[in-house]
Amino acid sequence: MSAQQETFIAHLIELRDRLIRALLAVIVVFVCLMPWAGDIYDILARPMMNTLPEGTNMIATGVVTPFFVPVKVTMMVAFVFALPWVLYQAWAFIAPGLYAHEKRMALPLVLGSTLLFLIGMAFCYFFVFGMVFKFIAEFAPKSIVPAPDIEQYLSFVMSMFLAFGITFEVPVAVILMVKAGIVDVAKLKEARPYVIVGAFVIAAIVTPPDVISQFMLAVPMCLLYELGIILAGWMSKSSPQAAAAADYVPPSITGGDGEVGRIEAKDGERDKG
Repeated sequence: MSAQQETFIAHLIELRDRLIRALLAVIVVFVCLMPWAGDIYDILARPMMNTLPEGTNMIATGVVTPFFVPVKVTMMVAFVFALPWVLYQAWAFIAPGLYAHEKRMALPLVLGSTLLFLIGMAFCYFFVFGMVFKFIAEFAPKSIVPAPDIEQYLSFVMSMFLAFGITFEVPVAVILMVKAGIVDVAKLKEARPYVIVGAFVIAAIVTPPDVISQFMLAVPMCLLYELGIILAGWMSKSSPQAAAAADYVPPSITGGDGEVGRIEAKDGERDKG
């Protein structure tokens, strides 16, 4: 077996170990939370329950639905609680292969994207749900007594969490596009009108057919796009000097072959990282 094959197998073994550690962390947290699975679902259902008529409850149409739905919710919460450890395992796996400047950029992006996703979920839970459910309850005919199914409610909540979590990743996406050289800050500023239209179109597709939820998804998307432009512009101003210093190779290192010198310099940077 060649050295390259041995290295590849070693990486696969390390990846397996990291995945197992991350999965075990989620399982441990899940087992610890299981005794309160019903309470956790009640917390998730609180925005809906606050808008239902007094004395009205949600229903479960399936035989095993009252058991499996709280279990799914508890698993989701367990993953959120174990997310720092899961991210650490991912970082520990990829960090040895990164240059020093890549490490400096990658870690803030990973932490920032995770924090923004959680903020998006929190914004959806604390602000969007209450307004959307209240609007639906007021719009519904008085002859109807709403009794939402808990499984359909969970599906709706998960889709909304995903939509708002991804929406709040817009600054990270903007920064990555600028750093990768796909677009520059000037082009992003010129694209503002198209982004605003696109934000409202996306909001109309992924949210329920009410104006409030569409507005509350589109407006943060536009504001976060502006935040991404500001951060990308700030990083672009501070990066040329660092990039020049990183690419500079002293003549004593390059000798007669500049490309070899650059490769050796990058190898030295990797060792420093």
